[in-house]
This record gives sequence, C-alpha cells and structure tokens, in this order.
Amino acid sequence: MQQALGLIETIGYATAVSAADAAVKAANVEITAIEKIIGVQGGLGVTVHFSGDVASVRAAVDAGSRAGSNVGKVVSSHVIPRAHQEVSEKLLSRFQLKTES
Repeated sequence: MQQALGLIETIGYATAVSAADAAVKAANVEITAIEKIIGVQGGLGVTVHFSGDVASVRAAVDAGSRAGSNVGKVVSSHVIPRAHQEVSEKLLSRFQLKTES
C-alpha cells in the first residue's frame, strides 16, 4: 500500500525541529527525510518529510505547521495522498535519512 507523503518547509532549524516534534507526537507518522537549503528567504530552509497513512499524515502536518508557526516561519506545508513511485525513487531518495549501523 502506498503511503502518503507530508512536507513542512520552514525557515530555520529550530522551527523545523519544533514542527517535526509536534507532528510525530500528533499522529502515527515517520520522519523519512530532512532537506536543508541555504538561501531560502535569506536564511536556512529546512523541509521535513513524513510518511504514513493519509489521515495520520494530514493530522501530523497540520499540528506540525501550527507548532512551527509559534516558533518561527513556516513557508509551506503539503500532503500528497499517494506519491507516485517515481517521486519516491528518483526525487525523495536524495534526501533520505541515514540509519545508524
């Protein structure tokens, strides 16, 4: 079964951490990747990627966006109910979290 993909894009690392913390506490989702880009609106842009079932990802992204907005700037958030396999394999794989071995 394809998982939903949730994204929260923030300015600043503290905002991203606050958003991610609230998101994973709000619903049964997994943080699958973190993307950092220097120069987004003059600062560090951080996008946190989540996966899980559609309802959980929607709840997590909503909660994370609210929490992040209390700390700093949330640029955007979005939920893709069933990301195409090509998106996961060719685009998102560039940002996957590394697991400890």
